[in-house]
Amino acid sequence: MRPNFSLRLRVFNLNCWDIPYLSRRRADRLRRLGDFLNAEGFDLALLEEVWSEQDFHYLRQKLSPIYPAAHYFQSGVIGSGLCVFSKHPVQDFTQHVYTLNGYPYMIHHGDWFCGKAVGLLVLQLSGLVLNAYVTHLHAEYNRQKDIYLTHRVAQAWELAQFIHHTSRKADVVLLCGDLNLHPKDLGCRLLKEWTGLHDAYLETQDFRGSEEGCTMVPENCYVNQRELEPFRLGIRIDYVLYKAVSRFYISCKTLKTTTGHDPHSGSPLSDHEALMATLCVRHSPPQHNPSPTHGPAERPPSISVLREAWTELDLGVARARWWAALAGYTATLGLLLLALLGVLAAGRGAREAVLLLWAPGMGLVLGAGAACLIHMQEAKGLCRARAELQHVLGREREAQDLGPESQAALLPGQQEGRRAKEQ
Repeated sequence: MRPNFSLRLRVFNLNCWDIPYLSRRRADRLRRLGDFLNAEGFDLALLEEVWSEQDFHYLRQKLSPIYPAAHYFQSGVIGSGLCVFSKHPVQDFTQHVYTLNGYPYMIHHGDWFCGKAVGLLVLQLSGLVLNAYVTHLHAEYNRQKDIYLTHRVAQAWELAQFIHHTSRKADVVLLCGDLNLHPKDLGCRLLKEWTGLHDAYLETQDFRGSEEGCTMVPENCYVNQRELEPFRLGIRIDYVLYKAVSRFYISCKTLKTTTGHDPHSGSPLSDHEALMATLCVRHSPPQHNPSPTHGPAERPPSISVLREAWTELDLGVARARWWAALAGYTATLGLLLLALLGVLAAGRGAREAVLLLWAPGMGLVLGAGAACLIHMQEAKGLCRARAELQHVLGREREAQDLGPESQAALLPGQQEGRRAKEQ
């Protein structure tokens, strides 16, 4: 690869709000999305909430002249909703389904049935290896009483670990998707600290779009206005994150968002706003003078974020075990009730009462038993993430005891992010 190597990468990301039978004007919005992507000719288009494989195949056929490579990530009962269209050949792809993803008995939310995941595409562009990730984390339905907060923190940690362990051979790492996390939320801070990824909105040299980079805005006619009442300008939950590894340097030249309407026709493409980033990759200069504002971050903030995440997961483990125990006791009481009904039936007494109570008793046992298993599985998933964080924090304490020279082996994702910032 020549020393003066440079590469421009244009990326598109959108949560498409493509839910069969529920989303408004699906067919029209997909048609206009396909026309827009073909007209713009991005290098990569990463989409979320394409819940219909039929719609994916429609887009694939429509986009194939410009984007010959495409992949839909299968997961869960109805699919992960994640898909990618690429102008360049795909060398490899895989995915990871998050261990925790809500509860099956919360049918009206539906996240559990989707099998939320992270998808990975590996591309080679002029000899440069690009790992492109697309993801969609669990939705936040009530910010004041968020019963899924722990699950999103666990998902953010799994996502960070997946990126860390699969990007060792990559020159550039790109993550796009709907994180369902505000910029200052714990999960977002944890993801950035551990991986060293940079936020395109914060780093770009030229931003054009909605105020404060919001990706759900009140001007969008498809948005639930009541959900945005506490946020006058809207919320920013969709991201383009990136970093360069080893001998490369990456910067975001431009970042654009739609502003509640399609740039061409005026009608929105989705209830979310699209993100369009232009990234520039080049060789790092052999010598550089890092600016004070882009030098290495202090270590205590990363440690505090890891501790905060560990505490949240620990509370989640306690809650999951409490619900599992409650459900277990309830199932036991149900079994005792069934045994009592069996004794009464054997004695041929109160047969009408037995028949009346048998079905509710059986339902109680089955329902409580299922809830017990669900929350036992939740507790184990949270314990796994907590153990990983505990191990990292233990290494941090050892590094502090041994001195600065040992810290080079710790938080590799953060060290890579720092090098990129310094360059």
